[in-house]
Amino acid sequence: MAANVPPVPDERAGLLGFLTQQRNALKTAAFGLTEDQARAVPSASALSVGGLVKHVAATEDGWIDLVLRIPPKPIEESMASYQDNYRLSRSETLAGILAEYDRVATRTEEVIAGIEDLGQAVPVPKGVPWYPDDVQAWSVRWVLLHLIEETARHAGHADIVRESVDGATAIPLQAAAEDWPESDWVKPWKPTP
Repeated sequence: MAANVPPVPDERAGLLGFLTQQRNALKTAAFGLTEDQARAVPSASALSVGGLVKHVAATEDGWIDLVLRIPPKPIEESMASYQDNYRLSRSETLAGILAEYDRVATRTEEVIAGIEDLGQAVPVPKGVPWYPDDVQAWSVRWVLLHLIEETARHAGHADIVRESVDGATAIPLQAAAEDWPESDWVKPWKPTP
């Protein structure tokens, strides 16, 4: 992953490119973490890096379900899974959550590739408290923009949580994840012994 999205030939490639960049930023925040570190909640919030990756993967998958017009789960079930999606259970691993996120990303790209018009309507589910009652439909374009915003917000959360876990910051982590050579500009992150 480069630090910037490369030039894009069209809107679709741009939207998917920026979504991929934000996914990579979130995954980079998890780079090199142990299972305990991925579950760590080192700040006043209840957020962990692993929980954030899990949440964003489930959120993206849910939005793509809406694009495909797969009905959402009942609200009671949705709230329980929403809260669970911020935590890694003891039976889950960081590697497993990252693999699930990759699966979700592939699904998103395949679904979007199959949609001719990004202006296609995505009906707004009714009776869900966080969805507007006065909007009948979003567009696929709107959903992609929302996914970029949602992913970027949580990638920022993950950066802060990660720095609280072990002091690692985004650019040195990216340098380590991508095996950049050490330079006067950046020293790749190394785990503390």
